Formats: sequence, C-alpha cells, structure tokens
Amino acid sequence: MEKIRLSKLMAEQGMCSRREADQYIERGWVFVDGKKIAELGSKIFPTQNITLHKLAVSQQTQLVTILLNKPVGYVSGQAESGYLPAIHLITPERQFCEKSPSLQFKKTHLKNLAPAGRLDIDSQGLLVLTQDGRIARQLIGSESAIEKEYLVRVKGDLPPEKLALLNHGLYLDGKALKPAQVSWQNKDQLRFILREGKKRQIRRMCEMVNLQVTGLKRVRIGRIRLSNLPEGKWRYLGNKEHF
Repeated sequence: MEKIRLSKLMAEQGMCSRREADQYIERGWVFVDGKKIAELGSKIFPTQNITLHKLAVSQQTQLVTILLNKPVGYVSGQAESGYLPAIHLITPERQFCEKSPSLQFKKTHLKNLAPAGRLDIDSQGLLVLTQDGRIARQLIGSESAIEKEYLVRVKGDLPPEKLALLNHGLYLDGKALKPAQVSWQNKDQLRFILREGKKRQIRRMCEMVNLQVTGLKRVRIGRIRLSNLPEGKWRYLGNKEHF
C-alpha cells in the first residue's frame, strides 16, 4: 500500500478542500492517529485515521453557502466581455427572507466565496456559491453524481427517436455522455436531469438533434430546489439543508 499526500486524502474523504487542508496542516490543526501533522506535503497511508482540531471544526461551521437565482446576463465566475460576475448580486438588499433571517449578511461572507458549478450568461436559475470546499467537491468534484434539473424552452421538431438520443447515446468532445432523463414538460419545454455538467452541455445536446434553445433555467441541484426564490435574489443554505 502506497502513502498518499495528506491534503489529497483529506479532500477525497470529504473533510475539506485541498487548499483548506493545507491551511489546517500549517496551523497544526490536523492529527493522524492522534499525532499532530504540521508539515505541508506529508504523506500517510489511506487506512490511517485523520481528525481535526476543534478550532478547524469551528471554522468549518462558520463557512457559508449561498443560493442565488441568477438572471440572464451575469457570468458565474470571473468577469468577462463586459459581463458582471454573479457575486455582484450578493448584497444585503438582495437577500431573500420569508421570515426573519437566521443569518445576517457580513462582508466576510464574500471572502473566498466561489461558484460550485457554472450557469452560462444566457441561462438563469439556481447557482450555488460557497466558501466550503466540502460542498464544492460534493457538487463539482470528479466523482460527483448530484442531479441537476433544468427547464429548457425549445423550438423545432423532436421525434421519439431523437428524444431517446437526448436521454442516452450522444457524444460531446469525443466522449459518451452519461445517461440523462429528458422528457416533455409541456408542448415547447423539456425537462433535463443531468449528473454531469460539460460546458454548454444542454445547448449542444439540443443542437445535435436540431433543436434551438430559447430559454434555460436550472430549478434544482440535488435536494435543493429554486422554489420561490425571486430572480436576482439570494439566500443562505440552512443548517438542516443538504444537497
């Protein structure tokens, strides 16, 4: 059995991101079989027991995850071609609370806040931004199988054999796509449920069966639904909510 870099193993076990793991190691907050490990690059056996200092656990509980109903015209991540990033919408005035907020907005909640998955400029709906590397890995890690659900307005004819292709049988970038769940929501709108997220995947899939996408909205990620969150508004992921 070969040893593995400690920070990599911590990320694989869902304890934190690799960046966070390195920070915890530097601070002396990581223990392997009860022994403190404070040297970056340390390697251990996968069978060894990793625990975190209570200060690391406390810091993790303070990390926030934000759910945003992104409008068309904003990019998910870094600004590009004159378009603003979605994080610009995370302001106190745009916080959505049906009741009194359980968590008050702080400027520190914007530090290291990053999108966990993308939503194109011309798409709208549920976008997750998080400070928590565990959630980011759960949603966009290489082994993630979290469902993402979309409502897609289309133009064009879609015979049964092409609908079947959308469900399974298409290739993008030379690789077979994972099986999807695609069905008619109404006469001009399809419902897509995917377990992967290649760049502009739904639009490209529709092009391959001669459909034109005229609107795309993400309405669910895992167990979290967009629900009644207004467009351009955001809220915190609750302590009892899980993807």
